[in-house]
Amino acid sequence: MYSRFVYWVRKMHGWIGLWGAVLGLVFGLSGIWLNHRAVLKLPLAQQRSIDSVVLPDPAPETPDALAAWLQHGLQLKAPPASVRIEPARSVEWSEAGSKQPPLRQPERWILNFGGPDEITQVEYWRGNRSAGVRTTRNGFIATLTNMHKGTGMGLPWILLVDTLAGSMIFLSLSGVILWVQQNRRRLAGLGIFSLSLLLGVAAVAVRL
Repeated sequence: MYSRFVYWVRKMHGWIGLWGAVLGLVFGLSGIWLNHRAVLKLPLAQQRSIDSVVLPDPAPETPDALAAWLQHGLQLKAPPASVRIEPARSVEWSEAGSKQPPLRQPERWILNFGGPDEITQVEYWRGNRSAGVRTTRNGFIATLTNMHKGTGMGLPWILLVDTLAGSMIFLSLSGVILWVQQNRRRLAGLGIFSLSLLLGVAAVAVRL
């Protein structure tokens, strides 16, 4: 029974490793750059433009209506990847001790269109007749970085990355099982595993 279990682990270790090989390469290369970006200084090749768009009269009443109008008006290929709504709130613009009542900041909508290669962000303060539009066009390195961080990526990419994360968990556990099964120098392996665990916990503890 145990031998069949080890055989199954070895077989699945190979297939799951093959499944995550390409994504692992993408995340590995982009992760190295992100971790050492201050030293490597690879060019991002980003082009940014800031503009504004005049809204129709009357202006859209909901974020969904605004998204539909923007997709048609700006000729965007897909609906927004994310929509953030910041509720209206009171803000203090006057000096401390002033008896003037606080001003009311209107609701703000932020819509992000596009993908990792090109992102169009629209900022709209409810009640305005126009909205700000900021477009960022990314080169290869910047696109790879956005894919690593999930910027501008939709639900399918998030689910795909989740499968990679699950694969890494399985590969870690199955790798330990296979090593114990095939290698008799268990004391050395225990030392390596304990050292990596200690360094990982220490790295997390420093950031807390």
